[in-house]
Amino acid sequence: MLLSEKIRAALAPCRLGQWPTPLEPAPALARALGVAALYLKREDRASARGGGNKVRGLEFLLAGVPPGTVFVTAGGTGSTHCLGTAVHAAALGHRTVLAQFRQPDTAESRAVAAACARRAALIVHARGPATLPLAVLAAWRRAGTLGVRRWIPGGGAHPRAVVGQFLAGLELAAQVAEPPDTIVLPLGTGGTAAGLGLAVAALGWGTRVVGVRVAPRLVANGWRTMRLARAARHLLADQGVRLPAPRSPEIVNGLGPGYGHPTPEGEAACRLAAEHGLTLDPTYGAKALALLMERGTWNVQRVVFWHTFAVP
Repeated sequence: MLLSEKIRAALAPCRLGQWPTPLEPAPALARALGVAALYLKREDRASARGGGNKVRGLEFLLAGVPPGTVFVTAGGTGSTHCLGTAVHAAALGHRTVLAQFRQPDTAESRAVAAACARRAALIVHARGPATLPLAVLAAWRRAGTLGVRRWIPGGGAHPRAVVGQFLAGLELAAQVAEPPDTIVLPLGTGGTAAGLGLAVAALGWGTRVVGVRVAPRLVANGWRTMRLARAARHLLADQGVRLPAPRSPEIVNGLGPGYGHPTPEGEAACRLAAEHGLTLDPTYGAKALALLMERGTWNVQRVVFWHTFAVP
């Protein structure tokens, strides 16, 4: 707790979420998955305004800017990072311009896209991921007519945001009686896995951080994740917070046909989760939980599943 307070005092994030997010035991779902114990880290409940794992990073990325700042960021039409940026920037009196590529159509991606359309000041659409850089340039130019601009990398993949995820790992330590064997989460742009890998190392845990890759390897990979973790470690060292080297995540491929495309395994995970009162999205959470359905014979006693998805 003292370390968290020291970091917050040094980097002065804004307050967007309600912390800690719940850690819920899920014994019935654990039995269905074939693991000894399962706990759900409910990042979806981070904020009544708009939850999800991105809220922690946005507390650091939206802080310390002039009033009326225009944030520019990018992602798919179902990007909860884009939505979270638009929602929380607006709550602070700022505006958001989005560059987005169209991803496969699902009920969840439609809900996110509709919410983005209501909350963003402007959206520039790319035909696909390959033309997203051109859409980003157009969004940046057009944002300049609205006010002072600030760029946020896609997915919020920035060292300051990783610090927010590091604090999530410290928060988890206060919620468990003993370290979990494994933390399972979806791996997109890597910021959450980077922060948790840094936290696990700082806590001295032997916990495995398993990232289920749900984006192309160019974006979701171990090198990029560790680069973010090391950059966050250096940022904290500049503030007088010395940490050990981050733990590298174990990466398992769960992408399927491509980003945002549902998979049969993910759909089965969605159905199983729904039977236990848990709503997953097919792009991220479903593919991560599918790993536990396929790998229930791991030598794992206690698992924490990082539940990242929420729509206002």
